[in-house]
Amino acid sequence: MKSREIRLRRFPEGAPQATDFEIAEVELAPPGPGEVLVGNLWLTVDPYMRGRMTGRDTYISGFRLGQPLEGGAIGRVIASGGHPKFQVGDLVRSDRGWREAFTTDGRGLEKIEAHLGPPQAFLGALGMPGLTAYVGLLTHGRPRSGETIFVSGAAGAVGSIVCQIAKIKGCRVVASTGKPAKCDWLRQVAGADAAIDYRANPDLGAALAAACPDGIDVYFDNVGGPHLEAALGRMRQHGRIVLCGAISRYNDAEPAPGPNNLFLAVARRLTLQGFIVSDHWDRMPQFLAEMGGWIAEGRMHWQETVVNGLPAMPEAFAGLFRGDNLGKMLVRLPA
Repeated sequence: MKSREIRLRRFPEGAPQATDFEIAEVELAPPGPGEVLVGNLWLTVDPYMRGRMTGRDTYISGFRLGQPLEGGAIGRVIASGGHPKFQVGDLVRSDRGWREAFTTDGRGLEKIEAHLGPPQAFLGALGMPGLTAYVGLLTHGRPRSGETIFVSGAAGAVGSIVCQIAKIKGCRVVASTGKPAKCDWLRQVAGADAAIDYRANPDLGAALAAACPDGIDVYFDNVGGPHLEAALGRMRQHGRIVLCGAISRYNDAEPAPGPNNLFLAVARRLTLQGFIVSDHWDRMPQFLAEMGGWIAEGRMHWQETVVNGLPAMPEAFAGLFRGDNLGKMLVRLPA
């Protein structure tokens, strides 16, 4: 069968453009003995992918020009060469996104627990972003009931889950995002106690002081840049800053200056902890068990922004950096 895949034509300079990508058609052979053919149904775009589009290896290997890109995907096994673990019809999660179909010997495939939620949720709230929120907040943020938690990028796939876990743990939640409709969702659905539209409040420090008059105990940072600087200015003694991402800096051609008030980390005895979710895959069963309970209790909600068809994927990816998405940005392929 024929399958299309998206490749990197050139490394983006600044914000990704559709012309940085190309679509290629490949011929897939029928699965051989012990192999399966998977047709993708849902693909994800995530901010971390921008760091792989530089040609450099960091904590994860960089993408290569002319090669199919990688990312999370949910697919269905559509043919089998007698694989002992996967049967035709199984729904599986893989890192073989940015393509319509692929053949594999099964390495890297994982059956999803479909009773917990719709298949695409395993690319968002029940997948890597959800686990990122869970581990980042609970292991590194160590929230305690009654504390104030500030979350940037709060309407995104990770931030929206962080807000809700913090509320479940009895915290006061202040959220930052970039559109009024996102602020409304954070307050009305995710349960945030306050939501700051940072685009409407260019003096972020003043807006944060008004929302957090008694200071911040935990800052979950998805954005970096001015958000990190503003949060440092409001942190309480022995506060914790969870460094998850810095989407405001990913498209910079040159490194930007760091926070001008970083010495506050010394004066206020702060802990700044970076983490990578791939170090915590062993926590996935625990996470799914707790998340499944919260979903059943009606305490966890999520949003999805869906675009259709493989050709729309580069634009969906670029949209992450404009803030086009509410919750998880997903690409749906024909079944």
